[in-house]
Amino acid sequence: MSRRILVVGGGGREHALLWRFAQDDPKAVLHVAPGNAGMRALAVVHDIPADDTPALLRLALEIRPDLVVAGPEAALAAGLADLMTPQGIVVFGPVMAAARLETSKLFAKEMMALAGVPTARHWRVEDEGSLLAAARAGARVVKA
Repeated sequence: MSRRILVVGGGGREHALLWRFAQDDPKAVLHVAPGNAGMRALAVVHDIPADDTPALLRLALEIRPDLVVAGPEAALAAGLADLMTPQGIVVFGPVMAAARLETSKLFAKEMMALAGVPTARHWRVEDEGSLLAAARAGARVVKA
Protein backbone atom coordinates (compact mmCIF):
# COMPACT_ATOMS: atom_id res chain seq x y z
CA MET A 1 0.00 0.00 0.00
CA SER A 2 1.37 3.40 -0.97
CA ARG A 3 1.96 6.12 1.57
CA ARG A 4 -0.40 9.08 1.45
CA ILE A 5 1.00 12.49 2.33
CA LEU A 6 -0.83 15.80 2.55
CA VAL A 7 1.27 18.95 2.30
CA VAL A 8 -0.41 22.18 3.37
CA GLY A 9 0.66 25.33 1.56
CA GLY A 10 1.23 26.64 -1.92
CA GLY A 11 4.69 28.17 -2.06
CA GLY A 12 8.20 27.17 -2.95
CA ARG A 13 8.84 25.41 0.36
CA GLU A 14 5.83 23.18 -0.12
CA HIS A 15 6.75 22.50 -3.76
CA ALA A 16 10.23 21.42 -2.63
CA LEU A 17 8.69 19.14 0.01
CA LEU A 18 6.43 17.50 -2.58
CA TRP A 19 9.35 17.07 -4.97
CA ARG A 20 11.44 15.40 -2.25
CA PHE A 21 8.60 13.13 -1.15
CA ALA A 22 8.12 12.07 -4.79
CA GLN A 23 11.86 11.36 -5.12
CA ASP A 24 11.98 9.34 -1.90
CA ASP A 25 8.89 7.27 -2.66
CA PRO A 26 7.69 7.37 -6.29
CA LYS A 27 4.65 5.27 -5.32
CA ALA A 28 3.47 7.74 -2.65
CA VAL A 29 0.13 9.40 -3.26
CA LEU A 30 0.73 13.09 -2.69
CA HIS A 31 -1.89 15.72 -1.95
CA VAL A 32 -1.47 19.46 -1.48
CA ALA A 33 -3.79 22.23 -0.31
CA PRO A 34 -4.07 24.87 -1.61
CA GLY A 35 -1.10 24.12 -3.85
CA ASN A 36 -0.53 25.88 -7.16
CA ALA A 37 -0.57 25.02 -10.85
CA GLY A 38 3.08 23.97 -10.84
CA MET A 39 2.39 21.32 -8.21
CA ARG A 40 -0.17 19.46 -10.32
CA ALA A 41 2.58 17.31 -11.85
CA LEU A 42 3.49 16.04 -8.37
CA ALA A 43 0.28 15.93 -6.36
CA VAL A 44 -3.48 16.06 -6.28
CA VAL A 45 -4.25 19.75 -5.70
CA HIS A 46 -7.12 20.68 -3.38
CA ASP A 47 -8.43 24.25 -3.41
CA ILE A 48 -8.50 24.74 0.36
CA PRO A 49 -6.78 27.73 2.00
CA ALA A 50 -3.92 26.84 4.33
CA ASP A 51 -5.63 28.50 7.30
CA ASP A 52 -9.05 26.84 6.78
CA THR A 53 -8.40 24.17 9.39
CA PRO A 54 -11.97 22.74 9.47
CA ALA A 55 -11.86 22.15 5.69
CA LEU A 56 -8.35 20.69 5.93
CA LEU A 57 -9.52 18.33 8.66
CA ARG A 58 -12.44 17.19 6.48
CA LEU A 59 -10.00 16.58 3.62
CA ALA A 60 -7.65 14.62 5.88
CA LEU A 61 -10.51 12.49 7.21
CA GLU A 62 -11.49 11.77 3.60
CA ILE A 63 -8.05 10.89 2.20
CA ARG A 64 -6.59 9.46 5.47
CA PRO A 65 -2.98 10.59 4.95
CA ASP A 66 -0.17 8.83 6.76
CA LEU A 67 1.41 12.23 7.32
CA VAL A 68 0.39 15.89 7.11
CA VAL A 69 3.15 18.45 6.70
CA ALA A 70 2.30 22.11 7.20
CA GLY A 71 4.55 24.55 5.40
CA PRO A 72 3.13 27.97 6.25
CA GLU A 73 2.87 29.15 9.83
CA ALA A 74 -0.73 30.29 9.20
CA ALA A 75 -1.97 26.70 9.21
CA LEU A 76 -0.22 25.92 12.49
CA ALA A 77 -1.28 29.21 14.06
CA ALA A 78 -4.86 28.36 13.10
CA GLY A 79 -4.60 25.10 15.06
CA LEU A 80 -4.08 22.50 12.34
CA ALA A 81 -2.16 20.10 14.59
CA ASP A 82 -4.59 20.68 17.47
CA LEU A 83 -7.52 19.58 15.28
CA MET A 84 -5.92 16.66 13.49
CA THR A 85 -3.90 14.94 16.20
CA PRO A 86 -6.93 13.88 18.31
CA GLN A 87 -8.35 12.28 15.14
CA GLY A 88 -5.26 10.06 14.88
CA ILE A 89 -3.73 12.06 12.03
CA VAL A 90 0.04 12.54 12.27
CA VAL A 91 1.02 16.18 11.74
CA PHE A 92 4.56 17.45 11.36
CA GLY A 93 4.39 20.85 13.04
CA PRO A 94 3.67 22.36 16.43
CA VAL A 95 0.35 22.86 18.16
CA MET A 96 -1.18 26.34 18.14
CA ALA A 97 0.31 27.38 21.49
CA ALA A 98 3.84 26.51 20.36
CA ALA A 99 3.31 28.11 16.94
CA ARG A 100 3.00 31.45 18.76
CA LEU A 101 6.79 31.47 19.00
CA GLU A 102 6.85 32.02 15.24
CA THR A 103 3.69 34.07 14.75
CA SER A 104 4.15 36.58 17.58
CA LYS A 105 7.51 38.30 17.79
CA LEU A 106 6.53 39.88 21.12
CA PHE A 107 5.59 36.49 22.59
CA ALA A 108 8.86 35.00 21.34
CA LYS A 109 10.85 37.85 22.92
CA GLU A 110 9.00 37.42 26.22
CA MET A 111 9.67 33.67 26.22
CA MET A 112 13.37 34.22 25.46
CA ALA A 113 13.59 36.68 28.34
CA LEU A 114 11.92 34.21 30.72
CA ALA A 115 14.26 31.43 29.60
CA GLY A 116 17.37 33.61 29.75
CA VAL A 117 18.05 33.27 26.03
CA PRO A 118 20.19 36.15 24.75
CA THR A 119 18.33 38.26 22.19
CA ALA A 120 18.35 41.80 20.86
CA ARG A 121 16.54 44.47 22.84
CA HIS A 122 12.92 45.09 22.00
CA TRP A 123 10.22 47.59 22.82
CA ARG A 124 6.47 47.22 22.85
CA VAL A 125 4.77 50.21 21.29
CA GLU A 126 1.07 50.89 21.28
CA ASP A 127 0.85 54.44 20.01
CA GLU A 128 2.81 57.11 18.18
CA GLY A 129 4.38 58.47 21.38
CA SER A 130 5.78 55.11 22.48
CA LEU A 131 6.98 54.45 18.91
CA LEU A 132 8.93 57.71 18.87
CA ALA A 133 10.37 56.97 22.32
CA ALA A 134 11.49 53.50 21.17
CA ALA A 135 13.09 55.00 18.06
CA ARG A 136 15.00 57.49 20.21
CA ALA A 137 16.13 54.61 22.45
CA GLY A 138 17.57 52.68 19.54
CA ALA A 139 14.74 50.68 17.93
CA ARG A 140 15.45 50.07 14.24
CA VAL A 141 12.82 47.52 13.21
CA VAL A 142 9.07 47.84 13.58
CA LYS A 143 6.91 44.71 13.45
CA ALA A 144 3.13 45.10 13.51
